[in-house]
Amino acid sequence: MTQSVVIQVGQCGNQIGCCFWDLALREHAAVNQKAIYDEAISSFFRNVDTRVVGDGGSISKGKICSLKARAVLIDMEEGVVNEILQGPLRDVFDSKQLITDISGSGNNWAVGHKVFGSLYQEQILEKLRKSAEHCDCLQCFFIIHSMGGGTGSGLGTFLLKVLEDEFPEVYRFVTSVYPSGEDDVITSPYNSILAMKELNEHADCVLPIDNQSLFDIISKIDLMVNSGKLGTAIKPMSLVTSSAGAFKKQQEKPFDAMNNIVANLLLNLTSSARFEGSLNMDLNEISMNLVPFPQLHYLVSSLTPLYTLADVNIPSRRLDQMFSDAFSKDHQLIRADPKHSLYLACALMVRGNVQISDLRRNIERLKPSLRFVSWNQEGWKTSLCSVPPVGHSHSLLALANNTCVKPTFIELRERFTRLYKKRAHLHHYLQIEGMEESCFTEALSSLSALIQEYNQLDATKSMPAEDLPRLSIAV
Repeated sequence: MTQSVVIQVGQCGNQIGCCFWDLALREHAAVNQKAIYDEAISSFFRNVDTRVVGDGGSISKGKICSLKARAVLIDMEEGVVNEILQGPLRDVFDSKQLITDISGSGNNWAVGHKVFGSLYQEQILEKLRKSAEHCDCLQCFFIIHSMGGGTGSGLGTFLLKVLEDEFPEVYRFVTSVYPSGEDDVITSPYNSILAMKELNEHADCVLPIDNQSLFDIISKIDLMVNSGKLGTAIKPMSLVTSSAGAFKKQQEKPFDAMNNIVANLLLNLTSSARFEGSLNMDLNEISMNLVPFPQLHYLVSSLTPLYTLADVNIPSRRLDQMFSDAFSKDHQLIRADPKHSLYLACALMVRGNVQISDLRRNIERLKPSLRFVSWNQEGWKTSLCSVPPVGHSHSLLALANNTCVKPTFIELRERFTRLYKKRAHLHHYLQIEGMEESCFTEALSSLSALIQEYNQLDATKSMPAEDLPRLSIAV
């Protein structure tokens, strides 16, 4: 069994990470009721005997003693990390795996990347090496961060180069939360595009998440609850709650529900690594099958049923409807419509009581309505995990390498250009040592080249699929 390490960077990254660990613990508790430390739990948790001083307390089998998340928590402000350490998950994190400062990055990518990157590089490396030493077979680093601020975008992408140099064989999966047009950080277009150049060059897979899409999904759920349709009712206990615990509290922060959607994405993405199934998908298979060209590694994700994410009881969707929903624009975690764009490849990660024949039937049913590139008409990758989300019979995560991600990048470039042509706020960045105006022009060129690659693919949409000759077999 392989292991993965989660690296949470900045306020957003740590809040999402906290939700992920909360949900993962509950999921394992529902399955592993005898509290045995098994391979499923070992993929993301260490079992530690806290009576042993130092690093000698790891227990590889037997009863669970004390679980520690395979995680590194980084933030250049103390607030969120301190909140986690005072909350119900405080015992899950090893204090040796935390890096904090008190000054923050001030919504400036250059401060996070150039200043704190240099200042904390050795300390970060030491903690990453320690995390790697605790793994029998380290397969993947999951980086969780936001693009619009300073620490998440700057230090978060600085980490990618460090990981690539130090652990070149270990996959780098990045969950990046992109700012919406109504973002309250004025410099977020600068931070996002400077960060994107690093994602282009140093990530294996990026799962872009759009804040506006998350907000829209939560609004739809609230609308259903408040309208009383479909016999919805508030659950007395729910898998998806605030990080404060199992009961939804009145003072829940507005971003908690949105963060839980991203945590559920990660929960489903890693389900095959954590649980058995008739058709498991290794994390390295995602990159191998869904990324045909190095830079086109942005995967659009959709979750269904969406209402597994809500603190409500809603009748389950029919299985076939679940597959249809995964391709509708209402279920995408960025504002995109994949059915009207071009697929390079698509993965369907199904959980619960679903048969391979159900998968095949739905793929054949949906194929005529989806456009795949001419050279990869059979570009499907599938997995079946036998363990469903807690309280549900089945769920589906779709990961699409699709040109529908392009409008998000174009909108970001337009917002960047509006600021940059006036040189607005530029002096805040250029006063940082090592930061030059060429950093901006190179980042813009990198993004434009990426958009152009998607344009070239879109130009082939009207071309017929290649009718490849088949091997004739003499009988």
